[in-house]
Amino acid sequence: MAIKNEPGGELNLIAAGTVFEGKLKTPGSIRIDGRIVGEVTAAQNISVGSSGDVDGNISAKNVTIGGKIKGTVVAQEKLVFETKAVIRGDIRAAKLVIDEGAQFDGKCMMSSEAKPMPNLVELKPEVRRAEDR
Repeated sequence: MAIKNEPGGELNLIAAGTVFEGKLKTPGSIRIDGRIVGEVTAAQNISVGSSGDVDGNISAKNVTIGGKIKGTVVAQEKLVFETKAVIRGDIRAAKLVIDEGAQFDGKCMMSSEAKPMPNLVELKPEVRRAEDR
């Protein structure tokens, strides 16, 4: 189902009770109240409602999570975890808002440009603290 929500963009809806498996990509926005197993990419916004459940990576300009996510979340601008959100995975966003009660287990990287998560690099010996030598 697609509903116009802004000029040039559409709002797609995955309703409660719906299960989708695979890659989902949209030039507009998407609201997820059902279950998705796979990757979700939106050029605009992704909103995961309280009954929403995503087992896979998601990426969009803005992401709001009220349900469950198991995977990497990338928000180019703003990422919001609502009160009942449960996130198990790494996140990357320029701006992050976490409401009281939200659960998050993973690594967080913030910058003005959200890009894929880099690999961690071990510190060189000369950079380590003096007491560790």
